[in-house]
Amino acid sequence: MGYRALYRVWRPQQFTDLVGQQLITQTLKNAIAAKQTSHAYLFTGPRGTGKTSAAKIFAKAINCHFQKNGEPCNQCEICRAITEGRLNDVIEIDAASNNSVDEIRDIREKVKYAPTQADYKIYIIDEVHMLSTGAFNALLKTLEEPPANVIFILATTEPYKIPATIISRTQRFDFHRINDQTLIKRMEYILKQEKVTFDPAALEVIAKAAAGGMRDALSMLDQVLSFGNHQATLKDALLVTGSVAQEQLAAYLRAVFSQQAAPAFQQIQQLLADGKDPNQLFEGLIDYCRQLLLQQTVFKDQKGESNQVLISLAKKIPTKVIYQALDILSQEQQAMRFATHQEVYLDVATVKLCQLKSNDRAATTAPAEAEITKLQTEVMTLKKQLDQLVQRSKPEEKPVHEPKKVSVTKQTKIQPNLKAIYTVLGSASRESLDELKDVWQDLMAKLSVTQRAIMNVSQPVAASQTAAVISFQYAFLFEKAVENQQLQTQLVTDLASLLGRQVKLTFLPQEQWPQIRKNYLKEYQHNKAESTKSVTKQAVSAKNSQALAAQKIWGKDAEKLVEFKDD
Repeated sequence: MGYRALYRVWRPQQFTDLVGQQLITQTLKNAIAAKQTSHAYLFTGPRGTGKTSAAKIFAKAINCHFQKNGEPCNQCEICRAITEGRLNDVIEIDAASNNSVDEIRDIREKVKYAPTQADYKIYIIDEVHMLSTGAFNALLKTLEEPPANVIFILATTEPYKIPATIISRTQRFDFHRINDQTLIKRMEYILKQEKVTFDPAALEVIAKAAAGGMRDALSMLDQVLSFGNHQATLKDALLVTGSVAQEQLAAYLRAVFSQQAAPAFQQIQQLLADGKDPNQLFEGLIDYCRQLLLQQTVFKDQKGESNQVLISLAKKIPTKVIYQALDILSQEQQAMRFATHQEVYLDVATVKLCQLKSNDRAATTAPAEAEITKLQTEVMTLKKQLDQLVQRSKPEEKPVHEPKKVSVTKQTKIQPNLKAIYTVLGSASRESLDELKDVWQDLMAKLSVTQRAIMNVSQPVAASQTAAVISFQYAFLFEKAVENQQLQTQLVTDLASLLGRQVKLTFLPQEQWPQIRKNYLKEYQHNKAESTKSVTKQAVSAKNSQALAAQKIWGKDAEKLVEFKDD
């Protein structure tokens, strides 16, 4: 006989072997021992949690003449026939491929016949939610009036797709995800029975990747053993599952919490180069931050050599900062789901995490920075007052069309170029803006990873044939873009290749854009009104000049001879 997968070899044959579902197994054992079983059961839960295994064990136990306390003996002919899948009285049906009305009608016809060998005829319908509406209606009739020696066991991963009329005629058991420690203990037991050497850390990685499914855990363990020449090592487990080593996660978080952006970016790039999935990286970082919180609150008094790095990092990072980091990671992971270039969100998250003040140096310099900020604010206020005094003394020197200063809620170190923005608005068109938006994603794809991290949250808001205004969702990224001359040159060059013409770009923070646009429209209306007044004055002046000339020629009766009409 050829090689059999671990999950098939070690499929549970008794209720006691079905780990992680003690409440369900005990209830079923008691019902069988007391001969108080139902005519129909519904087993629901995630894949690989033991639904089909429990159904087969139930079929053996209820038909076993030597069962003890609800457990099958697994030695009699009935038990062995069910285990080997050759008993005609236990019928397994895959509803995914047998979901029509005809298949269920066939069951209704055959259900009338008595069992040939066993005491009960058992129908196990897997993935029952795949049945059609007509098939469910046909099944409902059988469940309403079942023969005394027939039991239906329905299994599904999506119970919400099953009609309520079906559910109400069954006893429902919800199988839950199996916790990591239970998965690890089961894998340890199997490996010891198979006499295979293993690294406990490898089993922890596999259990975490299995996400509560025993079958998935054993399948991944099988892959690790095949890859590692019948050994389970941590390195092989990380490669097979695509998980990230705790040391790498710790190194990354240590870098960002110390505001060391360069090492953090290098760590991310190395992980991506190794083939790690961005979503798995987010999951790993979120889980590690969770472990930091648990270490600070629940396990703060526990010691151990295996988690010294975690303990050391937990002591240095304030709890508030970890909460902020979790928010950032969760938000960026959510935003990443529908993105084409998912790695960009890792870069954005890295930039945001590096902005968090967490180390001791930041704590000690915080008062000094606050004082500097206060002084800067006072200087800006005095400068503004001085400018106002100068403008009052020279009112004629300021043109009417000069852009007004924009008051914003959040002070930024670098202010947008209002003159350039107003110039773009003066000749902006919807066609130019739509054309720029159409190529914007292609433009982002041409940038390097670091450049995309800055430009990822930007978008064009106004454009003409020769220039455009780009807004940034975050003010600090706006400042980085303004200061990065290499980035600006790259944007203009790549944009020229996409549009076939040079387009000059002007940046501003997104929060300032509504006020700037409002001020421009107000200024535009004012200038238009002033222009209209000027034209009217010129017309009146011309009319007076004509009247004066006529009076000189015709005398006092000129007004009677000359009639002026407005156009």
